[in-house]
Amino acid sequence: MIKIAIYGKGGIGKSTTTSNLSAAFSLMGYRVLQVGCDPKADSTKNLAGYKIPSVLDQLRSKSNDISKDDIVFSGYGNTFCVEAGGPTPGIGCAGRGIITAFEKMEELGVYETYKPDIVLYDVLGDVVCGGFAMPIRGGYADYVFIVTSGESMALYAASNIAYAIKNFGTRNYAKLGGIILNERNVENEYELTEKVANEIESNIVAQIPRDDTVQKAEALTKTVIEAFPDSQMAQSYINLAKKVLEVCHEQKL
Repeated sequence: MIKIAIYGKGGIGKSTTTSNLSAAFSLMGYRVLQVGCDPKADSTKNLAGYKIPSVLDQLRSKSNDISKDDIVFSGYGNTFCVEAGGPTPGIGCAGRGIITAFEKMEELGVYETYKPDIVLYDVLGDVVCGGFAMPIRGGYADYVFIVTSGESMALYAASNIAYAIKNFGTRNYAKLGGIILNERNVENEYELTEKVANEIESNIVAQIPRDDTVQKAEALTKTVIEAFPDSQMAQSYINLAKKVLEVCHEQKL
């Protein structure tokens, strides 16, 4: 099982990238589990075709009496979707919510039942603490990829995430696989991102061009892979999937 966490600043296109990665892996013949780790619980919306109930939603509505079928939903191709969810607004800690969801998934034997070849954790990276750091330090993910643009706040978040990975790395936790540049057409975007990549001793593993095909697919509540399989953007995500697997294989050796 290959376990990958995708981190990035909120609003940077991390969930779009992750769901298209899941769809691309499925297209390549892999069985994929995508776990959304954002209180908004919308990571898998385009993969499933609708906004699925989150683990915390189900725990609130059904107390502790929930089954795997209450939290795991089928998505495009051979993909399965889980949303951790968040606490009631103004009450509780979002990070703690993620921990609770992960514990419930383990208790219900989600990984053993669905036997995914690849697990993708889509994690909000504005704050790398508590539950948001679980995929890095909890043994859930083996590799981390950071989605960023060339915008200053996105790059700042990328640096913080890399710093957290480096700290946890001393304890043999998840490794940094590299940076995924999700372009926003910022001036000198590649150069700015490359500079930060060098500073954090990493590299840009792939560039995802800015293209309105993404918005058109999302308007249909689908991934680009499903909605426009013959498009250049679909090929970009397939190429990204191949590169991510290549990096994971190289780091494993």
